[in-house]
Parts: sequence; C-alpha cells; structure tokens
Amino acid sequence: MKRRSFLEAIAAPFALEPFAQAQIPRSPGRIKITDLRLVPLRVVKQIGAIEPAWALGTKMNFNIGGGSFLEIHTDQGLVGIGPDVDPSVLPGLKRALVGQDPFDTERYLAQYRFYVGSGSQRNQAVDVALWDLIGKACNQPIYKLLGAAKEFVPCYAAMAQRSTPEERARMAVQLADEGWKAVKLRLRFPTMREDIAVVEAVRKAIGNRMEILTDANQATHTPSFLSPIRWDLARAEMTARELERLECYYLEEPLAMYAFDDLAELCRRVSIPIAGGETNRGFHEFLWMMQKGAYDIIQPEVLFSGGITGCRKVAAVAEAFNKYVIPHNGGMRLGTIAHLHLVASWPNSPYMELLHDPPIGDHRHNWAIFRNPPVVEKGQVRMPQGPGLGVEIDPDLIQKS
Repeated sequence: MKRRSFLEAIAAPFALEPFAQAQIPRSPGRIKITDLRLVPLRVVKQIGAIEPAWALGTKMNFNIGGGSFLEIHTDQGLVGIGPDVDPSVLPGLKRALVGQDPFDTERYLAQYRFYVGSGSQRNQAVDVALWDLIGKACNQPIYKLLGAAKEFVPCYAAMAQRSTPEERARMAVQLADEGWKAVKLRLRFPTMREDIAVVEAVRKAIGNRMEILTDANQATHTPSFLSPIRWDLARAEMTARELERLECYYLEEPLAMYAFDDLAELCRRVSIPIAGGETNRGFHEFLWMMQKGAYDIIQPEVLFSGGITGCRKVAAVAEAFNKYVIPHNGGMRLGTIAHLHLVASWPNSPYMELLHDPPIGDHRHNWAIFRNPPVVEKGQVRMPQGPGLGVEIDPDLIQKS
C-alpha cells in the first residue's frame, strides 16, 4: 500500500465527523471532567546552560522550577497532572473534554490529533494527564493498569552535549562508579574520526562496566540539508562498523527522519542495532517504518506519538515485529515519568532514556519540581507506588496568582 493511501485509510474513520458532534451518553455516576488549567511554576534557582548536540549554536537552560504543567479537574475532586500544552489550544481542549469521562482515551486521541492543533508537539500531552487521573480514580499506579512487566526500570544516562574524549571518559567512569549500567554519547562532530575518538576513550576508560549507546541526531526537526553536520548512507555505514568494533549497544538516528529506504539498507549491511523514531508522529508512521525494516529499536515519545495511549500501540506493533522499544526522553519532567510507567509495562523495553549530563544537565534538576521524585539507584528506578503517575508537584513551586 502506498503511503498516501495508508494515511487516508487511517484518518478516514476520524474525518467523517468531529467527535464534538458525536457525543456518547455518559452513564450515571461516572466521573466527569470539569476544567483544564495550565499552572505556572516559579523559578527558584538558575543552574546554568549547555549547548545541546542536537541544536548546535543554541543554549539549553536548566533551572529548579519554572515552566508550567497541565491540570485536569473533575466533579469528584480528583485532579490529573501532565506536561504543559500550547496555551493556544487550551480552549479547544476544554471544548472537547469538559463534561466527558476521562477514561475514554481512545476517543479523545483522534480528536486532539486531528482537530485541536496537531502542529504542536505538546497537544497530545493531555493524554498523560488523563492517565494520571485514571490511575487516581482506580487508586493504582499507571504501570499496574497497563499490565506491569517489571518493578525496577533500568535507565541510561543520556549525555546532552559534545565534549572532549578526556572529559567524556572521566564522566563515564563517574557514572559507572555510581552504578549506571549504560551511557549515551553524542556523535555530532564534523568528522567521523572525532566521533570515534570520543567512543574509543570512553570504552578504554570503562571497559565492559557499562553499555555505550551512541546518537548521531540526524532526524531532528531541522531539515537535514540545513544541518551543520549532515550524514549520508556512506558515513552512517562506516561509523556503524567502527561502533561494532567498539561493541556499542546501538547507533541512534544515523539518517534523516523519513529516509526509511536508506535506513533499512543500513540495517541490512551492519550488525549493530539501529534506533530511531523520536520525532515521528502517529501510529501509521511507526507501522510504516517497521514494515520498511528501517529500525531495530523503536523510540516513540509521549509528546509526539499520542501520549500514553498512542505509545502503547506503537510498542505492541514493535513487539509483533520482534523489536525493542526505548522511548525518547519525554521532555525530562512529567513526560519522562510517563515513560517510566510505559517501560515498566513493556516486556520488550530494556531501558528508559534519562537526560543526565552533570553537573549542569543533571536529571535531578528537572525532577526537583516533584515533592516525591523517583530516585535512580545503581542505574535503575524503583517504580512509584502512588496512584496515577505516582509523583506530586511541589506546592511551594506553584506560582501564586
């Protein structure tokens, strides 16, 4: 089936009639959504900034506090929380959800994908808040509702910036000493020789104490022809063979987002697993890439791929294709906590990504918005046992109106 026909087939059931015109009667006594609110958080400390490898020339700021989060209120006093959404779509989300049952996530997924500003990556984050609300209504952690596969989730420390071989080696030793089982390095230097020098230094420093994952960041939002560091199939293959020699766990995003034919060819030529998919949207794109054989490891993201509801579908198809699923970082706050629950429910998910590049890019700075943040101990997280996401926003950080 051609891609255009496939997309039309997927969209057709939802395009017939907007959900707002096809309400389903609500059973008496069911929980009802009464309001959606964006809640701002005050910045209590500025940590600093780093230059992320995937957006060279920009700055990534790390603070304690700041930003906002979404609340979904109900007539039973329960409040679900999730990542922030684009303020411009909040009125549309209210029209779609107020008065409705938060359990009906399958119906809402189509609505806010197709009718409520699908151009913004965070619009689908409302699904995370709905699942938090569902967990609270059932008094169960989300991962238990999804079918728990594990109680401890292994994490890998994802480096955010480029650095020297010496510094990355020192950092890798520090992480190994702290008990981390895997580290991800950025391959974003102008030449392959510089990329491989970093990996060689890290492998020499840590031996086999940790897995080494690598990321070329070639499938970002910036078109590949505008990227200052652009890979083609030849560079991807040469790099992959060097990474095989160094016994790396995988190579992530070695080519452009939709270069599925070249990605499939790369997978055929090399033995190192190829990972990707963090910026792809919708169930149909993931099915398409798996049918093409483009990736060995699939990396959906709750802020792009339909929230928890959509990512569950991606993981189920990946399991059918005998592929691992390791989701993208999830925005580092509530989206990452959502990934924690997803990974705990997936038998085919060996790791969760945790952006962690200390001292400035330490993951604990982002998790400081929680009154009860999860703790990484020896490279893994014990699953929160509270209802829903199992975390609460620190009330002292909420900005007073």
